[in-house]
Amino acid sequence: MADTSDSRPPRGADTTSATPLRWVRPPQQARSQETLERILDAAEQLVGEKGFDDTPISEIVSRAGSSVGAFYSRFDDKSALLHALYERYVQQALATADEALDPSRWAGASVAEIIDAVVRFLVEIYRDQGGLIRAFVMRNHVDPSFQARRERLSHRVSEGLSELLLAHPDEIAHPDPARAAAFGMTLVFSTLDNTMLFGEMRSGAFQLSDEDLATELTRTYLAYLGIPVSHSTTQNPSHATKGSAAAPIRSEESS
Repeated sequence: MADTSDSRPPRGADTTSATPLRWVRPPQQARSQETLERILDAAEQLVGEKGFDDTPISEIVSRAGSSVGAFYSRFDDKSALLHALYERYVQQALATADEALDPSRWAGASVAEIIDAVVRFLVEIYRDQGGLIRAFVMRNHVDPSFQARRERLSHRVSEGLSELLLAHPDEIAHPDPARAAAFGMTLVFSTLDNTMLFGEMRSGAFQLSDEDLATELTRTYLAYLGIPVSHSTTQNPSHATKGSAAAPIRSEESS
């Protein structure tokens, strides 16, 4: 049963506006990393704009204000660069998941409110970083080390979200809530991969805006858990996005 102590806000209260969901960049530990970080930042921007295969090293170092020699003193080749980009991305994503799925953030929120906010935040991340994520997903199929990183990240997100959802067993009608919580998250990520990274379900008569995609994914997840879909939950984007869309994903870095 959900905690109904007086210290928690009433169910239905807006619990997301005070602490917006955001993409987290862990602080860097040494100034000697500055050149490396500039190269990674430039590569991340260009891969997002042009794709990994169409981004030459010369353009990366030019945007970074560095040199080809500096690049090869740190990376054997472009493949090594992609590994470094993915490792940095995973560290940021893990920090983001830990903050976004902290149970204290969601005190008093229903399962529907949690899923609605998390799904909309994921759609924003895919929109903001789709080019980079696409490069990682394509490498996942051929490189076991990439697959291992993805599984580590997926496990952390699934575990954190499941903990939040399973704190409300009275709201979930699925006969196996733990399996349903994890499988529902897999459905969300698979759909985001297919729609936002590779354009499937985004052409012809079946076109969805980001807002519509988030709404339908939320409805699907809730229905799979056996939770009645509240019209207000999925028709009022400001409720879920006060912590994300209205306060754009921002980065935090320290020197």
